[in-house]
Amino acid sequence: MSSDSPATHSPRRGLLLMVVAPSGVGKTSLTRRLIADHPDLHLSLSYTTREPRPGEHDARDYHFVDRGTFDRMVQDNAFLEWAEVYGNRYGSPKAPILQALENGQSALFDIDDHGAKTIAAQLPEDSVLVYLLPPSLAEMRRRLTARSQDSEEVIRKRIARAKEEVSGWNTFDYVLLNDDFDRAYADLAHIFHAERLKRARNPWVGEFVGALLAEEIEA
Repeated sequence: MSSDSPATHSPRRGLLLMVVAPSGVGKTSLTRRLIADHPDLHLSLSYTTREPRPGEHDARDYHFVDRGTFDRMVQDNAFLEWAEVYGNRYGSPKAPILQALENGQSALFDIDDHGAKTIAAQLPEDSVLVYLLPPSLAEMRRRLTARSQDSEEVIRKRIARAKEEVSGWNTFDYVLLNDDFDRAYADLAHIFHAERLKRARNPWVGEFVGALLAEEIEA
């Protein structure tokens, strides 16, 4: 393909990759590696009213804001979706996400099932929904307990919520079992690669094919 072909001047449209999983399934490790390996994939940073956890930083893990600021953003229609979870509010900012799509950049969302489906309902052609299953609820509880970030009451709520989420597995585009990190990562990366190559996300193809058909080849 020549250096001035349509493909080199017409970037593909980005996609919204929403990876949903209960806490303790290993979603953060998988998604952060996927982002590190793909420069055209960026984490969509949510706004939240909760306090930063140890090791978290503003504008790297979340945009940490007070409730008043968050409420003003809701009133200004600045979120594609927002929700209150365990007493804290979380929201996905609209403007940077839409701009990224137009620029051929893809966004990965660390989001719950309700938020993912809310975004997908607004942007169905751009959204890809992936659900990560835990190897067992017992292993999930062990991981939650080991990280020492939640009280026993919150852990019980997370387990109950996980059961509710898992029951809706058949509403997602893809379902992965994270019982082996390397295998789960390879599957997630394959999904991202394949979705980027879909015809609808590559508008340059029509122009390129038109040029091919217009070529006159000497016998």
